[in-house]
This record gives sequence, C-alpha cells and structure tokens, in this order.
Amino acid sequence: MGEIKRTFITPHPPIVVHEVGKGEEMGAAATVGALQRFAREVAKIKPSTIVVTSPHAPAFQDFIFINRNSVLSGDFRRFGAVGVKLSYENNLKLAGEITRLANSQGIPCGGLDDSLMVRYRISEELDHGVMVPLYFINKVYDSFKLVHISVAGMPFKDLYRFGGCIARAIENSDESVVFIASGDLSHRLAPDGQYGFNECGPEFDGRLMEYLKGPDREAIMGFDEEFLAEAGECGLRSFIMMFGALDEFEIKSEVYSYEGPFGVGYAVAEFTPVSKIQEETLLDRLDRRDIEEISTIRNAEDPYTALARKSLEMYVLNGTMIDVPEVLPEEMRSGRAGVFVSIRKHGRLRGCIGTIMPTRKNIASEIIHNAISAGIHDRRFDPVTEDELDDLVYSVDVLGEPEAISSMDELDVKRYGVIVRAGRRSGLLLPDLEGVDTPQQQVAIALQKAGIKPDEKYTMERFEVIRHG
Repeated sequence: MGEIKRTFITPHPPIVVHEVGKGEEMGAAATVGALQRFAREVAKIKPSTIVVTSPHAPAFQDFIFINRNSVLSGDFRRFGAVGVKLSYENNLKLAGEITRLANSQGIPCGGLDDSLMVRYRISEELDHGVMVPLYFINKVYDSFKLVHISVAGMPFKDLYRFGGCIARAIENSDESVVFIASGDLSHRLAPDGQYGFNECGPEFDGRLMEYLKGPDREAIMGFDEEFLAEAGECGLRSFIMMFGALDEFEIKSEVYSYEGPFGVGYAVAEFTPVSKIQEETLLDRLDRRDIEEISTIRNAEDPYTALARKSLEMYVLNGTMIDVPEVLPEEMRSGRAGVFVSIRKHGRLRGCIGTIMPTRKNIASEIIHNAISAGIHDRRFDPVTEDELDDLVYSVDVLGEPEAISSMDELDVKRYGVIVRAGRRSGLLLPDLEGVDTPQQQVAIALQKAGIKPDEKYTMERFEVIRHG
C-alpha cells in the first residue's frame, strides 16, 4: 500500500533560483535557506513519486488539469536562465488513478485532447510553480517520478475533496510520495511592489501563518473569497488540495520560514501525517453541515422556489416537464409576469435564466420553463447532473412592470433592477446582487451582457421584483 510520507508548502519566486536572481535571491535569504532545508528533507525520504499542485499550471474554473505528457519537462528561459532545465518521467498510472477517483466523485479533472490544448493555447511544459521547488530538490535528489496538477476555481470543499482523491489513489498504489503544494501568499504587501499594497494582504498572511502552525484546517477553509481577491493571494487553493490529502490524519506541522520581500509573502512549511483520525474528519463535518443547511432551506421553501426545484429535478431525473400542480396560490395559476430563476451550488451561481416579460400562460409555467433552462441551457455552465441536485439552492424573482428612466439617478441597486436596450439588443440585471453596489456598476454589467458599448446610444428601464428564496 502506498502512502504520503510528508507534505510541504513552498513558494515559487523564480528570483530565488541563483541563475535567475544572480545574487538578488539573497533579498529573500530566509526563503532560500528554507527551500534548501526542504530539499534535504525530501532527499532523506527518497520518495518514488512527487506530486506537485501549482496555481500556475493550466487553470480552469471547473476543471482540474492533470498533465498527461509521458515526460514532464521545463526550464527558466522566460526568466533569463535558458540553461536551467529539468525533466522527469510522469507517473501516468498514479495520475490516471487520481483522475478516475476524482471523476467518480463528480470532480471534473484529467488531461486535455490536442484540439483543446491548441484552442486554449495550453503548454504542457512545467510551470515555474513546479520548477522552483524542484530546482532545489534536484540538487540533492532526482530519483523520482512526477505528477503535475493544476488548481481550479471550484468551491474550496471540492478542492479539499479532490485532495482526498489524491490520497486514496496513493493508497491504492505502491508509491512512497511527497506532496508539494506550491504557492506564494499575498502579492500586495508593499506600495512599491509590483502589485501595490492592500491592507488585506498582510492580514491574510498573518492569519494564514497562524493557521498553519496548528494546523487549523477549518480556518484555512473559511477565508472569504472577496477578502482573498483584495489580498491578492496566490497559493491557497493549492494548500487546500494538500490538506484535503491529509484529511484522515492528525498532522504534525513545522513552519520553516516566512518573509515578505519584493511585496510578496513567501512561506515554507512541513506537514507530517501522524495517525489516522478516529472520529469525524473535517470533510465529514463539512458534508454534515451542508446537509443540515440544505434541509433547513428545503423546509423553508415557498411554492415558488419549491416549484422551481421540482421542475428541474423532474427534468434531470426523468427527462420530462412537470405539469402545473393543482395546489398552488391563485396568483401563480392566473397571474402573468416575467420570471428569473437562479440556482446556486455551495454559494456560487450555477445557472440563471429568465424572461423580462411574460411568455407563458401563467407565472407557474414561467417558473417551470425557466428553472429547466437555468439548469440545462445556461451557456456559462455545463448542464446540471443528477448527483448535483441535492446541493442546489433556488431563488425565483417575479418581475414587476418595467418603467422608462432617463438617468442613473433614478436607480437604486437594492430596490430596482435595470434593463438597457439598443435596437434589438437588450440586457437585464436583477436588483440586490452581491458585489453590485452602484448604479454605474449595475448599468455597466447590463450593457456588457447586451453587447452594447458604453458610448453607444441606449435606453434604460427600471423594475422591481418580488424575490422568493
């Protein structure tokens, strides 16, 4: 049976590579020393395979890329060190088992066919997120195969669960594995840094370093994504995958170093699995909480949201459209209005389709058709699958009559939605949306959705909604 011997968090600034930094690497002397120590520890373990997750590998919103090239190679030519090259045999058997287990858990991952590689201009060369830690290891140990994995914009729990798939794939093998989670911390620590300063940057680094000492895995999973965007962090998703691989273990941790030169936070830390957890793991707790939360939401559904949910479930499970139920409030059976149905999964939008004006005989029919469209035909997302149904949360917005306005001063983003029109093009944005704080933002997004340039002539209408869910 294979096992994860140890895991590490490492930064990846190319400047710490001597042939790139040419002396400037000593501006991050603590990081260089910690990476040298990390490499010596790996050499002592003598792993047969090293798994590296990197935020600079080809990254997608809802797909985890696993490099399937038989030989994994890279260099530092982009950083002025053409002669520094590394090459390793890909552990395709382990990569394939990770892919199989993750896909069985509903987590899309794997390699990409040649046409997609060309379409997305994806290179299979090792990125610097992998190359920097391997540069230090290669100086003291090179007898290992490699698995090269990207991060993705999925919910944190999915990334954590994916880490568990990596752990199970390793257990199913005969490999001795070191797992490296490559990632810098905040890129916004200094006004003169490349990305400037934001007060969330040092706050993120301070909190994360405190959490790593425990480690407090639940706190690491609890960062707010808007805060993370302000902080300009790099490696958290990579770290979450790594901790997911250790979900079933008690962990001994040691932080080798932390510093923030060049306006970027660099941390090197080691995590050793000690013993199996006998009680509930973090993933168990997260799953239980989600079930309890969904149960509470289901119990609080009104006829509008319940109809939206049942409509999509019926279509996904049976391929048929639900009939309008006999027992519904009168306004749903006799009233007519435009309706938007929004679907969320783990707090993130999973689909949203609606009609500005009524197109069906009643509100109930409008909900049924738009719920199915939101789940199946929203082009921004893949169609909802059966294994997702229990995780979905629905809201239904019933639109009031639009009224023409002549100025943004007549908008209130909390109260009114907006419709913009230019010729046959139109765009709509609902009111009271997270992250939309001003009429200017609201109109700009609506124009973008309609494909209308801001300097074109367009008209505006506002409307109110009754929101269910």
